[in-house]
Amino acid sequence: MGRTARSHPETVTVEISGSKEDARVVFDVLRSCFASDRGADEEPQQLHETRPMVWLGTYDVADAREVGRMPVRLGAAVQADVQGGYWAVDRFRTTLDSLFTVQETCAASGDQERDLHLRLESR
Repeated sequence: MGRTARSHPETVTVEISGSKEDARVVFDVLRSCFASDRGADEEPQQLHETRPMVWLGTYDVADAREVGRMPVRLGAAVQADVQGGYWAVDRFRTTLDSLFTVQETCAASGDQERDLHLRLESR
């Protein structure tokens, strides 16, 4: 049977800023929930000692995997910028809410896309 066209975009792009260790924790847990362009062996690299770093990942939220939710521990809060279609961002945000304490610091909505600026902390 062929694939049918979806009625909405299903990918979300996420930019994480914070420590490379915390970025790795966030990417690892998100990869356990969604298909991703990030490989299991990919580790965020700190390319400069004093300049802030931002790491990027793309996630397909169409077929979310239900995994046992263990507490996710971050060393410090991280900033996450999430961008995608309305349905995809809402589904992604629901998953984030189940994993972290999430504070929305800013949101922007366009014709077909939504941007969220979030602060993620350990529960």
